[in-house]
Amino acid sequence: MTRTASPSILSHIVNRWSPYAFDGSAVPQEDLDVIFEAAGLAASAFNYQPWRFAYAHKGDANFEAFLSALVPFNQNWAKDAGVLVYVVSDEFMRSDKGNNPNHSHSFDAGAAWANAALQALSMGYRTHGMSGIDFAKAAEVLNVPEGFRVEMAFVIGKQGDVSQLSEMLQKREVISDRKPVSEIAFAGPFA
Repeated sequence: MTRTASPSILSHIVNRWSPYAFDGSAVPQEDLDVIFEAAGLAASAFNYQPWRFAYAHKGDANFEAFLSALVPFNQNWAKDAGVLVYVVSDEFMRSDKGNNPNHSHSFDAGAAWANAALQALSMGYRTHGMSGIDFAKAAEVLNVPEGFRVEMAFVIGKQGDVSQLSEMLQKREVISDRKPVSEIAFAGPFA
């Protein structure tokens, strides 16, 4: 399974996709630290770096609680990943001059997630991002401070065998197409 793209595009960008099948193997903390370091190298407005990552390794004291904040559909397959991560962003730029709204906190956190996904791929892992979350429950489980927002969750792990998935998910375990550039980029204002 591969995507077709310009040969000028970095192979990790072309080859990144989101499988449902994970094999349940552990992700060593040293590898996870490298993935988070790569995430932290993302660009952000005023270099504020509003992203935070709350994570749980499969089998640790927090994994089941973190898993319970996903919608049931995502719990069903995410349980087999090595790590479950929530991306949280700071809605304000906090300084000794006060708290100013940060218009790009979500955008910046998304850039950090993209870095994490690409770094994980380069290390032989797969990731799958999710917005199928009970956001209120996630904020409670994660003990998210006021002024921070749960953005999304993602899992990291080694890709598993598609046969472990339900028949419905087996059919979805494919690399998805992308819209052509002509549909996503245009010169001038929206028509």
